[in-house]
Amino acid sequence: MEQPQLNLDLKNTTGIQNSEGSSVFQQGLILRKISKFLAGTPEDAIVPIPVFYDPHTFKIFGEALPKELREELKEECI
Repeated sequence: MEQPQLNLDLKNTTGIQNSEGSSVFQQGLILRKISKFLAGTPEDAIVPIPVFYDPHTFKIFGEALPKELREELKEECI
């Protein structure tokens, strides 16, 4: 399946800065365990969730988290 292309002008966007005032973030993963009953597998499964974080504070950029995890991880977010 082909991904739809966004036709957007970057002049109409707003930059996001980390704690040092830089626009650079790093990408990492949050790992979640899912029950074998929900996963439909013989054993529990691990689900990787990609996140962006501030490389200086290691705080997660919360707006990019799935909404279901924002409250649980609010102490780890900027």
